[in-house]
Amino acid sequence: MPNPVIIQLPESLAEISGISYYPKDTSVFAIEDEDGLLFKISLTNKNAVKKWRFDKKHDFEDVTLHDSLFYVLISNGDIETIRFENNDSITTTISQFPGASKKNNEFESLFYDDSLKQLVLFCKSCEDDGHKMTSAWGYNISTKAYTPSVYTIDVAPIAQKFGLDKMKLKPSAVAVNPVTNEFYILASVNKLLVVTDRQGKFKEAYELDPAIYKQPEGIAFTAKGDMIISNESHETGPATILILKNRKK
Repeated sequence: MPNPVIIQLPESLAEISGISYYPKDTSVFAIEDEDGLLFKISLTNKNAVKKWRFDKKHDFEDVTLHDSLFYVLISNGDIETIRFENNDSITTTISQFPGASKKNNEFESLFYDDSLKQLVLFCKSCEDDGHKMTSAWGYNISTKAYTPSVYTIDVAPIAQKFGLDKMKLKPSAVAVNPVTNEFYILASVNKLLVVTDRQGKFKEAYELDPAIYKQPEGIAFTAKGDMIISNESHETGPATILILKNRKK
């Protein structure tokens, strides 16, 4: 892993979670764990931070932008849609994950999959996964229907790489690298960055230095393949955005 460019964030973003890259002005949109605020953070001017309120307190985990709409993931799998009107006011709707109140499922990653034409939610901890795999659900934007197991990842080869008999992979964010067309799976609890192909077949995994990646919770890519990771403040120091330049252009 190359050394990242580090952007320190203000206290209001200490609990930064998911991010979505915005190429029009080289910024990222972000949410934070506990409050219903949408932030816009410039990557070229660290003092340029805007924010809008879209909800009250919740357990917000990730955000993605698609066709001028923002989709925010709540930890139980519910998805909140944010629409900006012409007068800059905000309207929202929420889709409820099926059986969210009955099953102990937890999600932290949300992104738009251009091959499925759906949003995808990778399980951080889902009852049906056990210790052998990590699965992902699809969400159809038009019908608002959820589909289970649109992807599954066999965890065994990841465990074997690190000399373990078994492990529980807990994704905190997932993004598609547009240059390599691979999944990059950020796992904060595991302190790993896992790379798979678009069918979920394991390709590589990297251990993350906890001194730099204190609590990585969000991931996004630029069109050139530069990787952007959001990092909660955790116990000491400010939250950060880390930019890892693509050296294989």
